Amino acid sequence: MAAETTRRGLLSAGAVQLRAAGVASPEYDAAELLSHVLGVTRGNLVLVDRITDDQADAYLALIGRRAAREPLQHLTGEAHFRHVTLAVGPGVFVPRPETELLAGWAIQEARRAEHENRTCRVVDLCTGSGAIAKAIKDEVPEADVYACELSEDAYPWAVRNLTGTGVDLRQGDMAEAFEDLVGTVDVVVCNPPYIPLEAWESVALEARDHDPDLALYSGADGLDAMRVLEQRAARLLRHAGVVGAEHADEQGPDGLGGGAPGVFAASGRWADVRDHADLAGRPRFTTARLAR
Repeated sequence: MAAETTRRGLLSAGAVQLRAAGVASPEYDAAELLSHVLGVTRGNLVLVDRITDDQADAYLALIGRRAAREPLQHLTGEAHFRHVTLAVGPGVFVPRPETELLAGWAIQEARRAEHENRTCRVVDLCTGSGAIAKAIKDEVPEADVYACELSEDAYPWAVRNLTGTGVDLRQGDMAEAFEDLVGTVDVVVCNPPYIPLEAWESVALEARDHDPDLALYSGADGLDAMRVLEQRAARLLRHAGVVGAEHADEQGPDGLGGGAPGVFAASGRWADVRDHADLAGRPRFTTARLAR
């Protein structure tokens, strides 16, 4: 077997090609793709001794596609989010690790109801692949979880990921979603589109070229969907119910007009408006409690 078709040789060659293409995590992606081709976990990759020529060719073809900045998750067909695995591909937004923090907040809020000996009702708007809804139902199975997605391309992915979980999934616009639940919801959570239209050129190639525009862009300042969410959450939530929403780094409390927190503070309907940082210390999501 030639050196380049050994496990170590393939991983090295793949990482070199990905690094030259500007991929942010070349070694990780190279290992993920080889694990995918061989049908083993990354932990068991070291145990592989023999790689066929067909497997090597398949791997190098995937490396080429990743070097062209096709998302890793599109190549493997799945994304991992907290403790669940999601099917993803063209037409649906690939869930990001930072969104796990928002999901964790929603899970914590859902568990509060459990301690109060009542069933919590959670609504996930702009569910996309169903990542947040599936994670909440996985970790708080006794909660009643609802999810909504507008996109005709993304909705089938949500169906695939949420079928059999017990999540009530519906297709439609979040501005009108769940009219039958008005005033009864404990937690509204949302990862809305939030990129300003003028920021198109600064978006990572994987997102700009492969994630759906509907999941990315939201008006001149990126906060159009946040304004819709503020109004819808106020209608869906019971008194003292809570809402949480992800936003861009620049849309924290120091952003223009107070950023995402400012959208909620300005309406006069909310108390305890807070912004939360991600693990890198960057403003990442806003939460608020309905006060009216």
